[in-house]
Amino acid sequence: MAISTNENGASSRPPRIGLLDTARGAALVAMATYHFTWDMEFMGYLARGTAEAGWLKIYARAIASTFLFLAGVSLMLAGTPSIRRQAYLRRLGMIVSAAALITAATAIAMPQGAIFFGILHSIAAASVIGLLFLRMPGIITIAAGVAAVIAPLYLRSSFFDTPWLWWVGLSQAVPRSNDYVPVLPWIGPFLIGMGVSSIALKQGWAEWLARFGTGSTLLAKAGRHSLAIYLIHQPILISLAYALSIAVPPAKPDPVQTYMQQCQSSCVVQEGEALCRSFCQCTLERLQGENLFTPLQSGAIQADKDERVQRIALECSTEAQ
Repeated sequence: MAISTNENGASSRPPRIGLLDTARGAALVAMATYHFTWDMEFMGYLARGTAEAGWLKIYARAIASTFLFLAGVSLMLAGTPSIRRQAYLRRLGMIVSAAALITAATAIAMPQGAIFFGILHSIAAASVIGLLFLRMPGIITIAAGVAAVIAPLYLRSSFFDTPWLWWVGLSQAVPRSNDYVPVLPWIGPFLIGMGVSSIALKQGWAEWLARFGTGSTLLAKAGRHSLAIYLIHQPILISLAYALSIAVPPAKPDPVQTYMQQCQSSCVVQEGEALCRSFCQCTLERLQGENLFTPLQSGAIQADKDERVQRIALECSTEAQ
């Protein structure tokens, strides 16, 4: 491994790479823009499901992949030539504590979409699993990362549908959460980052990359405090969106359009888009025909507790298939 040495020939740690801090800072900006979109949807300025569909869904996944990739790179750099146990445990403890705080806060503020295994939980789990790959050849670590990305396509099973195993990422039914980033496939970008970093270190690229930027830019400084910014940015953004909703209240959404968007958004997770369009249109027409649509939208009746709504859903599901 082409790592720099001190005057006595002892292995020294790789130099700090300012570009990584800058990349992390850029990812923070991207994350904030996406979360503000989610906030605007929450306040009623955008249609329900907007932040979870189309290019915004791809945008969110790209941001999460970037954070995990950079976290994998950082673990490899921090673990070369050897892991600093105290620093590692301190950092891991901070991430775990922050993840627990997110879970507690969302369980109180939005219990139906509480974050029980989000991006911070995923980074914490990957940081532990990643220790197994610190001394692995980079190409093997990358291959493991690719396998992790592919695994959910073939290994999903009802065995993992229990809430105690949702963190694995192989359940057939996708649990409801405002930020669900299970181990599979999301450890994939993390391991790929570790593998790429391992190869870069062996090739002596770390010293070369360190020459590009000293990390003194605003983005780089933000990147060095990514955890703190992650924790405080959303309360600030949601407060801004709330203030805007008071000053300029959003227009009331069309209940039919809202129902169709919510129905299709939840349906396509498990079924095809064409089938979901047919199913949602069928349920809409029958709910309206039996005068159940308005009370369902107002919350006067609950879909999971009303036998009439359940019967309609079953009949429409059979017809759509």
